[in-house]
Amino acid sequence: MDAIPYGYHWVEDADAEAVAHALRSRWITQGPLIREFEERVAARCGAPYAVAFSSGTGALHAACFAAGIGAGDEVITTPMTFIASANAVLYQGGRPVFADIDPQTLNVDPAQILEQITPRTKALLPVHFAGLPCRMGEIAHLARRHGLIVIEDASHALGAEWATTTGQAEKIGSCSHSDMAVFSFHPVKHITTGEGGMVLTRREDLRDRLRRFRHHGITQRPSAEGESDEPWCFQMEDLGYNYRITDFQCALGLRQLDRLEFFLSRRAEIARRYRQGLADLGLGWQEDLEPGIRHAWHLCVVQLPLDQLAKNRKEIYRSLRAKGIGVNVHYLPVPHQPFYQRRFGYHPGQFPVAERYYERALTLPLFPRMVHGEVERVIASVRKVLQESRRADAVPRSQPQGAMQE
Repeated sequence: MDAIPYGYHWVEDADAEAVAHALRSRWITQGPLIREFEERVAARCGAPYAVAFSSGTGALHAACFAAGIGAGDEVITTPMTFIASANAVLYQGGRPVFADIDPQTLNVDPAQILEQITPRTKALLPVHFAGLPCRMGEIAHLARRHGLIVIEDASHALGAEWATTTGQAEKIGSCSHSDMAVFSFHPVKHITTGEGGMVLTRREDLRDRLRRFRHHGITQRPSAEGESDEPWCFQMEDLGYNYRITDFQCALGLRQLDRLEFFLSRRAEIARRYRQGLADLGLGWQEDLEPGIRHAWHLCVVQLPLDQLAKNRKEIYRSLRAKGIGVNVHYLPVPHQPFYQRRFGYHPGQFPVAERYYERALTLPLFPRMVHGEVERVIASVRKVLQESRRADAVPRSQPQGAMQE
């Protein structure tokens, strides 16, 4: 029986043909499909500008650059994220500062953000963990009050929505409460370009900085510092990188975008079935705290019950993997990574909510291409392994024969 991975892409023959068509065209990079893909994603999210990159990490780095992050600047983010969120700050010479998470949403807690703000704070970098929107209204209020830039790490959240105070749906990526929002198009995300990312913004100045940054800091428009009437001249205004995406990647992204709504619906359907099928096992689930939330369900994370099961997570993980169920754990808190402990001196106990979540966390397989039988197989396997673990803990260990009685 084939193993079920925790995530998997869905590429059809028509997707492959779109890529092949792009490869046979005049442009395979820096061509028109890049701009078309940017415009389509921006229109889907309700933002005026979008700039595509070769990876989600490159997009995060570019956003930190465009925000002006530099040496001595602090950027507040969550400890519960993939390392790229914090690393992008380091790439610019800044320092990532962590605020603990809310125990129900598993997103960064605005009250904890407030406690971390100092005169050195330059930006806030909330992450929509697993696809559940952060409390952006509160975060935006903090940013306005303290004059901070807001960069949303929406790598998990393409298609997610939250409701305004008037009940109107706002899409993640609209940047109505942020300066920039970042998406990832890695194969396990909602749509894929193989590798890829994108930054959305409402600010034309940020758009221009993002475009230069992905192309070595180069512009072909004369600058005030070095005007030239030579038509072939290009000028480097910033220290940028080669973070360009290709046209054939964007051809795949355009095809995938056509099926985004189906992908989102299927992810939500699988998550609902998991919750129904595992409802009596005492698992902890990520909870929506506000009305009008649409979870994008990049991940389905659960927390093992607060009994002996939590102490047996390693055995539970191994048992499920042995049955071909590709469970995972998202994530080791970033401050617990060896690099961050060595460089900044972080130690256990500094982020108690994130640490308690991590100790119990387990990620279930979730991707649109899962068929009904695979979903039911995950449910049956999880039920069996957890119930066996609980029974094993309930049986007292017998004393060795001949042991002294007291």
